[in-house]
Amino acid sequence: MQEKSRREENSEATRKGLVEAARKLFTERGYADTSTEEIVRRSRVTRGALYHHFTGKRDLFRAVLQEVNGGVSESIAGRALQEGEVWEGVVQGIDAFLDACIDPAYQRIVLLDGPAVLGWEEWREIGEHHGLGIIRAALVQAVEQGVIEPQPIEPLAHMLHGALNEAGMHIARSSDPEAARAEAGASVFRLIEGLKTPVAKAGRAARR
Repeated sequence: MQEKSRREENSEATRKGLVEAARKLFTERGYADTSTEEIVRRSRVTRGALYHHFTGKRDLFRAVLQEVNGGVSESIAGRALQEGEVWEGVVQGIDAFLDACIDPAYQRIVLLDGPAVLGWEEWREIGEHHGLGIIRAALVQAVEQGVIEPQPIEPLAHMLHGALNEAGMHIARSSDPEAARAEAGASVFRLIEGLKTPVAKAGRAARR
């Protein structure tokens, strides 16, 4: 039993090393300019080890993208949950996402190469798996606390998710990501401010 556990640990370490090496190379060079030879050389394993864990470069890329997406989702949830008021949590969560959009790994792997390598449908499905639930939960709380008017949550969650994806694409493709992040952030916050009830808007104005 102990020997089996050791084999499993070694296998997991090999897989982790491949993902880490691929993540760095995909970030530095992009998917198209990264070869499997470079990945196995960087991770110090054989090609056989790569194909034991992944069907090929595209499958490995998928694992890297899921890891990057998962880390950003954890950051968003962590910052959002620090706030006592649901709307401040929404603001912090959006800020966390926009900050991720100027991170080189998220830019290159998720926003630029992701749709091209995996195809729009799969890329969208992965993004929704990681981010849509956070948006949906925040909107439900916002309705329950009277911050936004009662309305169907599912279409609104999808529309906000899509708007944030487009904001991220705008930032990633810009020649000045920092400036694009500021502009996109201002636009997104103007957009979501329109969802608030008059009472919620008045309450914010009174606190200023």
